[in-house]
Amino acid sequence: MTIANFNKKNNQNQGWKQQPLYQEPNLIETSFQDDNIEMPDISDENSICNVSNRGRVVVLIDGSNLFYAALQLGIEIDYSKLLCHLAKGGKLLRAFFYTGVDRANEKQQGFLLWMRRNGYRVVTKDVVQFPDGSKKANLEVELAVDMMTLAPYCDTVVLVSGDGDLAYAVNAVSYKGVRVEVVSLRSMTSESLINVADCFIDIDSIKEEIQKVSHSHSQVSFM
Repeated sequence: MTIANFNKKNNQNQGWKQQPLYQEPNLIETSFQDDNIEMPDISDENSICNVSNRGRVVVLIDGSNLFYAALQLGIEIDYSKLLCHLAKGGKLLRAFFYTGVDRANEKQQGFLLWMRRNGYRVVTKDVVQFPDGSKKANLEVELAVDMMTLAPYCDTVVLVSGDGDLAYAVNAVSYKGVRVEVVSLRSMTSESLINVADCFIDIDSIKEEIQKVSHSHSQVSFM
């Protein structure tokens, strides 16, 4: 090998050594070079909720939360309309309604019987009266367990509740690849629940689609 050839080869090696072992591509410059690609408009905060095909849908309704939301809005819920609206764009797999019950309340018992015969699976627990006179029945555990159990069989879970205690279960279900939509009144909804959901729908924005037109039946009290 001549001295000239040796210097040429050495210069080539020096140039190679100056190059980084791994050079990360500039994703910002290379990913969107095609002018024909249109970026989605995400200016509407609810745009993620506009899904045409939601697959198999499971609806889970916190009865007490929905009742108080309707009370604040001054409307009476039409539960047939509600179910149709919540399952829109998908195939309804199951609809669960969770509520505390007073066995002596015949009107409530009649309402729950109607719910069972019109597409809902009703999950109940006797209300407990506290020393201050308030009554409550916590069904967060039952709701969370059912959500986790049904996750492998559905594509979308619609949770009608604003209870922040359900945020951990919602996050766990989302990690299984299930889309989770939270429906509740904004003023009654925990930020932690909104943060882990795929989208949040304020009941106030859909009240026209889910309320009763006729007031022939008075609203049932759950507590």
